[in-house]
Amino acid sequence: RLIPMWSTGVMMLVILNNNFTTLQAKIMDRHITSGFEIPPGSFGVISVVTITCWVAFYDRAVVPLLAKYCGMPRGLDPKVRIALGLLLSCISMIVAGVVESIRRKMAISNGMEDQPNAVVGMSAMWLAPQLILVGFAEAINSIGQIELYYAILSKSMSSLAMALFTLGMAVASLVGGLLIDLVDVFSSIGGKESWLSTNLNKGHLDYYYFLLAFLAFINYLYCLICCRVYDSSEGSISTRLNDVEKEDLDHAPLPST
Repeated sequence: RLIPMWSTGVMMLVILNNNFTTLQAKIMDRHITSGFEIPPGSFGVISVVTITCWVAFYDRAVVPLLAKYCGMPRGLDPKVRIALGLLLSCISMIVAGVVESIRRKMAISNGMEDQPNAVVGMSAMWLAPQLILVGFAEAINSIGQIELYYAILSKSMSSLAMALFTLGMAVASLVGGLLIDLVDVFSSIGGKESWLSTNLNKGHLDYYYFLLAFLAFINYLYCLICCRVYDSSEGSISTRLNDVEKEDLDHAPLPST
């Protein structure tokens, strides 16, 4: 019963592992001041900072508010967080596709179609919204998954929670690589330029982002089905988490004299 919910996280990690943002940033204006520009590989830090800030904010601000006003001492149910993270990942890819479409049109209108390394006069900070959304999606989804694993697995198997999450990352790397190969092959049928061409101005990276958004939405619907089926047979995950926490307290060793 755990595998269906675990499988919903694979597509989320495929989106997280996307590295095309670095290629986009390389051909966009990365200057913060006239004498300093952000390295293209550093834009991924935006997602990391978002994850860190959200985890701290959720734990210190959101959970106490939910406990006080909504009667949720542990915050949102893990299944709700998983589904919300998947929905945000879909939205992030839509934003990414729109930004890339604008960048590509600007490059073509400026006569840069055959200049793959030419820098477009568009700020690379336009990539920040999609990275922030991906960070939020990962922070909300991953913690929900790990809590779900702890709730479903028995106490003797609790160490498998992180193992399952790590396995998901490995599977996502394989799925992401396979998806890129398939898109590259099928989009270049008939001698056409591949969507994932090394020349982003001739390719259609925006189409690839929209494809990821579509797959993420299908995955979101699949997650809702899994949650519905699980609810009908298992009840509230939050209740089970509270039971596990109570059990741990009941069996806590007495302090030594």
